[in-house]
Amino acid sequence: VVYEHRSRLERSLQKERGEHKKTKEDFLVYKLEAQEALNKEKQDSMNRYGALSSQHKILKNQHDDVKKQLLDLQLQHNSLKLEHRKSLESHSQKVAQLQQEKDSEVTNLQDTVFKLREESKLLRKAHLEVHSQLLNAQAQMEEFRQLKEALQKMPGLR
Repeated sequence: VVYEHRSRLERSLQKERGEHKKTKEDFLVYKLEAQEALNKEKQDSMNRYGALSSQHKILKNQHDDVKKQLLDLQLQHNSLKLEHRKSLESHSQKVAQLQQEKDSEVTNLQDTVFKLREESKLLRKAHLEVHSQLLNAQAQMEEFRQLKEALQKMPGLR
C-alpha cells in the first residue's frame, strides 16, 4: 500500500513538475513576448518623441521667425505712422498757408476791384467833363466861326 501510495505521489510529483516546467516555459515565452512588445512600444514612443521634438523645434523656429516679422512690421508700422503724421501736419500747414495766401489775394483783388470801380467812376466823370468841355469848345468854335464869318461879311473891318 505504501509503495503504491509512494508510486502515486511520485507520478503526481512528476506530473506537477512537468506542469511546473511547462508553466515556467509559458511564463518565459510570455515574459519574452511582453519584453519585446514593451521594447517595440518603447522604440515607437522614442520615434514619436523624436518626431515631435523635431516638429517642436521647427515650430519654435517658425514661431521665432513670425515673432521677428511681427516686430519688424510693428517697427515699420510705427515709422510709417510717424511719417504719415508728419506728412499730415505738413499738408495741414501747407493748406493753412495756401488758404491764408488765397484770403490775402482775394482781399487784395477786392481792394483792387474797389479802387478800379472808383477810378472808373472818376474816369467816367472826367470823360463826361471832357465831353461837355469838348461840346462847349465845339459850340464856342461854331460861335467863333459864325462871328468870323459875320466879321468877314462886314465890309468895313477888312
